[in-house]
Amino acid sequence: MSTESSAPTVSNSVREISIAHSPDSDDAFMFYGLATNKVRVPGYKFTHTLTDIETLNRKALNEAFYDVTAISFHAYPYLQDNYALMGCGGSVGEGYGPMVIAPRQISPEHLRRIRVAVPGTLTTAYLALKIFDPEIETEVVPFDQIIPQVLAGKYEAGLIIHEGQLTYNRSGLHKIIDLGVWWRETTKLVLPLGGNAIRRSLGSEAHRIISKALRDSIQHGLDHREQALEYAMQFARDLDTGLASRFVSMYVNERTLDYGADGREAIRKLLEMGHERGIISMQPKVEFVD
Repeated sequence: MSTESSAPTVSNSVREISIAHSPDSDDAFMFYGLATNKVRVPGYKFTHTLTDIETLNRKALNEAFYDVTAISFHAYPYLQDNYALMGCGGSVGEGYGPMVIAPRQISPEHLRRIRVAVPGTLTTAYLALKIFDPEIETEVVPFDQIIPQVLAGKYEAGLIIHEGQLTYNRSGLHKIIDLGVWWRETTKLVLPLGGNAIRRSLGSEAHRIISKALRDSIQHGLDHREQALEYAMQFARDLDTGLASRFVSMYVNERTLDYGADGREAIRKLLEMGHERGIISMQPKVEFVD
């Protein structure tokens, strides 16, 4: 893990690029090629920092902290002046996504009468929940503490992301709503959850080189799935190899190499809807670099 860098540096003709992403098995799989030097770029050195997604959202919001950073799409309008979206490296839900779970079966309508633990107000999960029902009262809880705190009775329901989507039922919890399913039924589109943003000030040539490096890293993982999955397992919280493989397949696939026209449309649709409903205060201006 690298020390934090506020700007790219040039040393001995090597340009150092700071990359930040979440400590999750899907991100680890995606960056396996770059992190293990299986993918190399002459003249560039990539340093990696692993931090939870809401912290990355906040850091990118406050200043252009990393050259490349994973973000929730919900956060993008607030940092769009300093960052553009990369055309690769995103995670989308193809009819699945963040979900609300509870210890007992309740109706989605009942959620507005209780307090729901959420993993951060800049997460796309939170945005989707508020688009679904703006009357739901929420409270922020670290994402990996939501299931334990719901089980402990501190909250009657929780909004879960990451591996919790595959493990919640082990604890006897019930799925109240899958926001990816709801979004697909509502819009006929995939639910875009997170992507990679790149600092605008790096310039178009660096954008092109870094985008290719990330795409090559994703492709390397897909082409060497067994080795990439073995590397990713060290970040697979509470998942055995079978579940980790399933989780990675959900969020690292052909869509990760390229969103596709409908995927990019889904990003714009999600952010525009959030803005129209007053959840996002900034007018979104979605711009991709490839």
